[in-house]
Amino acid sequence: MEEGSSSVEMAGAVIAFKLKEASSWWQDINESPVWQDRIFHDLAALYGLVAAVAFIQLIRIQSRVPEYGWTTQKVFHFLNFLVNGVRCLLFVFRRNIESIHPSIFQHVLLDSPSLAFFTTYALLVLFWAEIYYQARALSTDGLRPSFFTINAVVYAIQIAMWLVLAWKNIPIAVILSKMFFAGVSLFAALGFLLYGGRLFLMLQRFPVESKGRRKKLQEVGYVTTICFLCFLVRCIMICFNAFDKAADLDVLDHPVLNFIYYLLVEILPSTLVLFILRKLPPKRVITQYHPIR
Repeated sequence: MEEGSSSVEMAGAVIAFKLKEASSWWQDINESPVWQDRIFHDLAALYGLVAAVAFIQLIRIQSRVPEYGWTTQKVFHFLNFLVNGVRCLLFVFRRNIESIHPSIFQHVLLDSPSLAFFTTYALLVLFWAEIYYQARALSTDGLRPSFFTINAVVYAIQIAMWLVLAWKNIPIAVILSKMFFAGVSLFAALGFLLYGGRLFLMLQRFPVESKGRRKKLQEVGYVTTICFLCFLVRCIMICFNAFDKAADLDVLDHPVLNFIYYLLVEILPSTLVLFILRKLPPKRVITQYHPIR
């Protein structure tokens, strides 16, 4: 019995040592300016790559159908380029941003791309809602005004919170600002679940021999799942960020947490969605009339 008890105590001591060692490794990286800059520059490189992919795809779409103007697909890729490009610059100059005062400008710089990210993917929800309503012979007249109204309300509330923080840095206002954006992220996740789910179920009811049905079904299913999980994870992480200082994302000494967070909620989802939606629109065929002589 004594030998068994000794073995258990030994195993417990080894586990405790390993946990302490892992915690020490995490803390060493977080507190190292070299590692902080290295991780933030890695994030900048990843965002720059995604921005380049979105821009190249935008150029390809424009070259394919230049006569259509700014379609939803073009705007979606442009906003992806814009969001990821701005994030890239922010992480390149992350250490300089930390020294900006008053601190409200730091909040504006770090939070603005998140708002633009919401608008980018809300546009995808709008596109799917329009397809669904048209397929069901329902009016789509109210969809675009609703899209612009929702975005205007979200931006107005966020700007109001920034003004409150600019006037006085009240801790409760910071928490409310973060919880508001957690709510916005949850709203976006439910939007994907509602309209992505509806479109998926509608496509499932189409005849099996329908042209492109299987591919479109996979496309909608994958993008719905990715975007729903992306915004849900963002919502959960922001809630932790609001109430737990150890989960604070707006500080220099949490580079590992920043890397995991932005990789999961922006870089990876954007990359996967751009890959899934990579198909170019069909060329417009213009038939000319040749009189018979």
